[in-house]
Amino acid sequence: MSKTATIQIKGDHISQDKINPYIFGHFVEDIRDHMDAMLAYGLQGMDFEAEDHERRGISAPWYPMTNGRNTRYALEPAAPRHTGHSQKIRIYNDDQCYAGIAQAVSIKGNVNYELKVFARASLEIKFVTIEIVDRKNQEKLCTTQIEVTSHDWREYHGILTADRDCSDAEFRILISSEGETWPDAEATGMLWLDHVSILPDDRVGIVKKSVVDMTRALNPGIMRLGGNYISAYHWEYGVGPMYERPVMLNEAWDTLACKTFGTDEFIHFCRQTGVEPQICVNDGSGTPEEAARWVEYCNGDAQSEMGAKRAANGHEQPYKVKYWEIGNEVWGPWQVGHCSAEVFAKRCVQFAQAMKAVDPEIVLLACGHTDPEWNRVVLEIAGDVIDILTVHIYQGYNHYGLIHQSASRDDRYHAIVSYPEMTRHFLDQVKESMKGHPHVKLAVTEYNTMYYPNNLRKGLPNEHSLEAAVANAGNLNEFLRNSHVLEIANFSDLVNGWLGGCIRVGDYYADQFRGKQPGWSGHGDVVYGTPTYHVMKMYANRDITYLVNNEVECDTFNVMGRKKELIFEKLPELDVVSCLNENKDLLTVFVVNRSLEDVKVDIHPDCFECKGKVNVGKITGPSVDSVNDVFQPENITESFEVVEIVENKIEYQLKAHSVYAFEIAKR
Repeated sequence: MSKTATIQIKGDHISQDKINPYIFGHFVEDIRDHMDAMLAYGLQGMDFEAEDHERRGISAPWYPMTNGRNTRYALEPAAPRHTGHSQKIRIYNDDQCYAGIAQAVSIKGNVNYELKVFARASLEIKFVTIEIVDRKNQEKLCTTQIEVTSHDWREYHGILTADRDCSDAEFRILISSEGETWPDAEATGMLWLDHVSILPDDRVGIVKKSVVDMTRALNPGIMRLGGNYISAYHWEYGVGPMYERPVMLNEAWDTLACKTFGTDEFIHFCRQTGVEPQICVNDGSGTPEEAARWVEYCNGDAQSEMGAKRAANGHEQPYKVKYWEIGNEVWGPWQVGHCSAEVFAKRCVQFAQAMKAVDPEIVLLACGHTDPEWNRVVLEIAGDVIDILTVHIYQGYNHYGLIHQSASRDDRYHAIVSYPEMTRHFLDQVKESMKGHPHVKLAVTEYNTMYYPNNLRKGLPNEHSLEAAVANAGNLNEFLRNSHVLEIANFSDLVNGWLGGCIRVGDYYADQFRGKQPGWSGHGDVVYGTPTYHVMKMYANRDITYLVNNEVECDTFNVMGRKKELIFEKLPELDVVSCLNENKDLLTVFVVNRSLEDVKVDIHPDCFECKGKVNVGKITGPSVDSVNDVFQPENITESFEVVEIVENKIEYQLKAHSVYAFEIAKR
């Protein structure tokens, strides 16, 4: 016999504050493979930036390809004003050989790839051959030849088009001395490469079209550029001609920074996906003057110093970026510029004054914390110059002392799906510290489930499971309940990156230290959403404006945290939020069934007389561990049905561990 529950939508209290669509925002950052997965470039190491770690004279991830006994490779200085290295390849006529470099790629069939090569060669090297082959059977998928016309640096272009997909292909760039008769001398048989790239013509800017389409479908409202890397990011190195952008270390993650996705590319991505940009500035190693220049670059007219620089880069009209964030997790010792609350707050005042001197209309967010004392100090010193206080809330086993697998599966499940109560606990503390500053609103600029430890698991990450989606849905309900004060929330991350990225490109999990190499599945180009992606899409695309009170009668469960304040008792198995649209003629009821069993629910929309049918969106699955992957990318998605209303009541059977949106129209 299934469990039973009752939901009554009273409607005697309708919130005066409108729900801000920015609470369904998202987040891009330079972390792990986020940029590689998001961007449309088909090659890595395009500017030969990486060092020769294997002492072969070749920049990773390129590797040598030659049948010559005496072929030589070396990394040499880049072309003038360019960054990285140039890759030198030398062959000898006496070897009558070919030589070049190659790397593994995944290629789409019947798509034109725009080839760009920046190169120079010694006089006897007349042609460079570029080809893509299937690594398994050596079938040549496409090839082109570029005539090298100068010993000096030149940019060359071509087109590569394969007639079929191949996720385990090899890109090769080759020269040859076969059939040639030049006499070998001190400066013969040499090719220098400064840049090699391929871009599909179905991209949007430099972003994969599939990623843009899936982001549009999320309807996120706002997109954050930030994360740990931003505290050592100097934005001026990420604008201007691509060749001339310097190679920088991503100090947060000990990798080379992505130089191709800078300010202009981020704004273009936001415009193409219909979202408001939100930029976090570098207050860790940066200065107020640098942040102010960034504001002027985005918002200044073409006559201002930085606005003129933007115009020279091809963007005459100001971007009008409204939301600017000062500081990312400055309270954490892993952060560049880590400091005390007092030091940060004084620094924040300097940044705020400099940035608002450039554009007084911008909205400033400042780094808050789940620690009330941090927030008290920051607001006491900087409260008058900021508009929004930020906080990051990740839900994991570590809050509950369940790091080890000895805890029962049910206990671990209930801990994770108590996410809304965890968020409520932290938000209540933050709101308490904000009482003396009524003009300051709240933003959760990073959130997600973050199972711990997350670097030892094998197989698909838990963050990709239906369990995580149920937890995140409950958390969205809590955001809606706080819509009177919550202005922005940014789900972490948008694409791949660390384990929680909700849009997945391919079969690789860069933050998981156990697992297979990219492309192992043969489906390296598959782009899909995690179950949480479909939850985010469900919520953000509903017509909701005002919160409506409801009462729920259902079974409960308990969760035992490590600290007294994290012991949650009698939590309702059904987490429910009800909303009205702007015209107040459509009621949407979000129901998260956190029970591990089915629940028969009666829904009473007492707030108005309903039409005879209700549209139901639902996200369900056979197990809390159900996932989407490259083999079953739509295993867990939102499905739809229509049910009857009888005597102004909806009777419905909720599946275990599931998420629903009931849309009820007024008669």
